Formats: sequence, C-alpha cells, structure tokens
Amino acid sequence: MSDMRIIISGGGSGGHIFPAVAIANAVKARWPEADILFVGAEGRMEMEKVPAAGYEIKGLPIAGLQRKLTPANVVKNLQLPFKMWKSRKMVKEILTGFKPDIVVGVGGFASEPTLMAASAMGIPTLLQEQNSYAGLTNKMLAKNARKICVAYEGMERFFPKEKIVFTGNPVRADIENMTVTNAEGRAHFGLNAEGRVMLSVGGSLGARSINQMILAHLHFFKENNIQVLWQTGKWMYDEAKAAVDQAKVTEWVKVHQFISRMDMAYAAADVVVSRAGAIAISELCLVGKPVILIPSPNVAEDHQTKNALALVDRGAALMVRDADCDAQGPSAILELFDSPRQQAEMSAAIQKMAVRRAADKIVDQIAKIVQ
Repeated sequence: MSDMRIIISGGGSGGHIFPAVAIANAVKARWPEADILFVGAEGRMEMEKVPAAGYEIKGLPIAGLQRKLTPANVVKNLQLPFKMWKSRKMVKEILTGFKPDIVVGVGGFASEPTLMAASAMGIPTLLQEQNSYAGLTNKMLAKNARKICVAYEGMERFFPKEKIVFTGNPVRADIENMTVTNAEGRAHFGLNAEGRVMLSVGGSLGARSINQMILAHLHFFKENNIQVLWQTGKWMYDEAKAAVDQAKVTEWVKVHQFISRMDMAYAAADVVVSRAGAIAISELCLVGKPVILIPSPNVAEDHQTKNALALVDRGAALMVRDADCDAQGPSAILELFDSPRQQAEMSAAIQKMAVRRAADKIVDQIAKIVQ
C-alpha cells in the first residue's frame, strides 16, 4: 500500500477542513509514502489552511447559491452554471492526471463535483458525514459511495444502512491528545490564574450574534468577575478590539481574530460558549467542558440546532436559540458560572459522548475499500 494515492475533497469552513487534514495525517501515519491531493473551492479557507498543514491543494471555481438576493448576488447566481460546468471539466482532468485509488468527500462545495466525477469514472468513493442531519449533497453522493462514515446514531434515515460505519468525527490531534494544563492555558493568553474564564468561539469564521451579545455586555463580564477569551473571526475583530479598549476592560476581555492554539484555549476555560457545528461539538466532547451552544440559523436544514439537541437531550449541554442570544445569553452564562454542581454534571455527561481515534477508524475503512 506504499504507493497509495488519495484525493480528499471539500472545505468552506474549519468544520470541513480540520477533519480533512486529520484524515490526511492518519493516512500518512499509516502509509508514509502515500500521495495525497486535496481538491477545494477557490477563495475559501482551505486554499490557505491545507498548504499550511503541508498538503497540496487544487482549487475549483465552484461556489454556493447566494440566498440574499442583492444585485451583486444575483450576478453571482447567474454565473453558477458556468462555474459548475468549468469545475466538472477541471475535476475530470485532475482525476485523470492524479489517478487516485480512492476519493474521500468531507462536505463543502468542492466535494459534489469531485465525487460525482470519481463515481462516473469508476473510482471508489467514501463519504464522511459530520452532522446529525445529512445535507442534500451527501444524500445524493451516498448512492455511489462505498462507505459512509458517520458521527451520530440513527443515520440510517438518510443513508443505506449497510454502507454506514460509526467512526465519530476526526478532530485535531492536539485536542484529542490534550496535555495542556489549566495554568498553562491561562498563562498563554495572559489570563488571571484565579478568576473565572469563559471561552467564546463562533466557529472559524466568527458568529455575529454571539459577538454582538459580548459586545453589548462588556461591563457585565467585569462586574461578575468573568474573564472572556474571545475568538471573533475576521469580520468583527477590529470593532471588538476598539470596543474593548474604549470600555477599558482589556484585562477582562482578550480579543483574538483566530485562535490557533485551541488546546490552550480549551484548557484555560471553565465554561465555553460556542456555535453547534459538528466538529466544534466533537472537540467539546473530548475536552469535557460545560458548554452553552448557540446554533447558527444560517445553515442548511437547521442542522446545528439538531446537533445541539443531541447533547441537550443527554444533559451534556445547554442551548440558547440564536434569536434569544442577546436577551438570554448573559443570564444563562451567569447561572452556569454560579452553579459548580451543574458544571460538574454537564462535564461528566458530555465526556460520555466523546469518540476517540475517529481518523484512524476512517483510514481502516479506506484500507478495506482500496485493498
């Protein structure tokens, strides 16, 4: 298997890219000589993050449908059929040139044309479905996939039962094998070792409602002795930084556009406020911190709410709806901080849902298909 050739396709957000890189790393650990090529979407996050992880990537001119119908978006939507046609043409050339043994789809714009073309050319495909609710693209791609690796029970309502393998979601190795202590995490971010710490993560691209809730209540955190480690994403960073400086709460609220050392951030926190993306949830289960989930409303089939409820139903998380974030967020945060017992119960419950070695389990399936 030393001459194994694999294409991994997908991206668009950290939730698709981190698992893809984790799978690639697990492939390399098993077959160091394996040749791995990524196929992503031009102008998206993967074009920067994948090369940073040491892998080659080809970008397709593919994009998603713009739902807000501004004049600029109408033009973008009119260009979609051409972009799709061009992407399909490019994918055929990539597959013919690279000659992969298998193509792995992790979700995101680029996975659809790549896996459709691979199936049409007789190349075996494997799907990795991260969410508790399967998206339209993966339901369509499942027809030709050899195996579908899932992270939630009950996925036979979307996919053929005989193709499903429960593997869990692959997460970054530094989070799965966390060795950082609370004190090291706090020192890393310049946080007070004694005080209470909340970590706010809105996903790799940021979360407007969570950001605005924090922005509107900067003094609330200082008054209640809560330090905030705040990942804003790039859209809100400048505004957040200026507001924190102006409110003179810089020693309470630490603003970061993007936190690269998430192991340090998780270690430093007592409580986490997060979106309910599948990979964020998989990481939170491994980390075992009490969490308040605020699902994004801007996702297909409202799948983040379904992801969150899978935890809430087991007493493993609290949920505040996005629309109620500003009104209910601060009181939910304070109540959780003021109840060490509830924190301990939630922490124990969420750890029971953790799945380890997911990337290795997916590589087991790749090996079976290719052999």
